[in-house]
Amino acid sequence: MIKITVCIGSSCHIKGSRQVVEQLQSLIAASGIGDKVELGGTFCMGRCQQGVCVTVNDSFHSVAPDSVEEFFNKEVLTRV
Repeated sequence: MIKITVCIGSSCHIKGSRQVVEQLQSLIAASGIGDKVELGGTFCMGRCQQGVCVTVNDSFHSVAPDSVEEFFNKEVLTRV
């Protein structure tokens, strides 16, 4: 099981965390890997300057709404 956690704290929210979550939900569904991926939210990860903060298992990533698909292909699909 791949665990993806997206920060939904105020700083990341302003930087587009909602769009990141929605795009990840869509990409997970379109890829048919919903049974292999757990997508969740959390509050501040302590790296507000690097937001939108996302972890895949324990690996930290900074993801912007316009880089979600590239992030998903590189960091999620390669682990399935």
